[in-house]
Amino acid sequence: MLETTIAAIRPADEAAMAAARELHGRLTKPAGSLGALEELSVRLAGLAGVCPPPLPEPAAVAIFAGDHGVHAQGVSPWPQEVTGQMIGNFLAGGAVVNAFARQAGASVTVVDVGVANPLPAQPAAEAVVLDPSAPRLVVASVRRGTRDLAVTAALTRDEALAAVQTGIRIADELIDAGAGILLTGDMGIGNTTPAATLIAAFTGADPLDATGRGTGVDDPTYARKVGVVRAALARHAPDPVDPLGVLAAVGGLEHAALAGLILGAAARRTPVLLDGVIAVSAALAAAAFAPDAVCAMVAGHRSSEPGATVALRHLGLDPLIDLGLRLGEGTGALLALPVVTGAVRVLHEVATFDSAGVAEK
Repeated sequence: MLETTIAAIRPADEAAMAAARELHGRLTKPAGSLGALEELSVRLAGLAGVCPPPLPEPAAVAIFAGDHGVHAQGVSPWPQEVTGQMIGNFLAGGAVVNAFARQAGASVTVVDVGVANPLPAQPAAEAVVLDPSAPRLVVASVRRGTRDLAVTAALTRDEALAAVQTGIRIADELIDAGAGILLTGDMGIGNTTPAATLIAAFTGADPLDATGRGTGVDDPTYARKVGVVRAALARHAPDPVDPLGVLAAVGGLEHAALAGLILGAAARRTPVLLDGVIAVSAALAAAAFAPDAVCAMVAGHRSSEPGATVALRHLGLDPLIDLGLRLGEGTGALLALPVVTGAVRVLHEVATFDSAGVAEK
């Protein structure tokens, strides 16, 4: 599945991008007056291979959840069982991501790809339905949390591959159900430590520059966290040209699954709106698998986690909003969603100078 998905990912369509730029030049507005929105719409035309590109709707948030053996190193003050408890909150509709998803009319799919405590099995649905009013759970656990990356590889290559392929499958399911854009979400206590390690591994950044305070740790915990990242890189020496190996050595199950979701979206020429530091660390892995996958990526926001800026710079992506967010779940991506929709709607609905009878300069 991974090989065929990668093979289906193609570069942006230059003709469609040129057509979008030409159309922008004829719309009733000064050239370039919409700033970054114009280039975003051009990129989305290149992804879709048509101008104007399809409106990015309906939107589907995929929240991948997993636990982490590195939690044993004291990198987070939160108990590990919060991961499973928050999944319950997602499904009950009580989390921030649910509030923002209702506002945006986006569906929420929660995927247990590696939560430590087993979740109750859900009856299999006859078909995937993108229902903004009813969050759904997919139980696709590869293993009950990763191993401690400070001691040994977090995953085997087979486990990492299984998580990536889970993400690809979820992307296919959501797109087949009609989703016009996918939004990344995540949940996993301790998951900013593997995210920082992935970012350092793929970009070559110093662990101090790639590691943030996550849920707001104190100075001693932060120093310990940076030390864990530095030691893990020295122990495993992950090779960025082997993205599956990097994910296995120092990643998390949700990171690997998010990389798969991004690859799956890129293969289907569907935009994927990235959330925060977990998502962009996974995006680095996706880009290592298939550089043209970046064509499908839209950076929703700039997380206050410093590694997010390092990763976005490496990917060549500019975030749409910068509100100092660091919650995860998909919240920043949801807030950025109207910006993406607006960028595309301009190409669909704004009159040209000729059609409106407006004189040009």
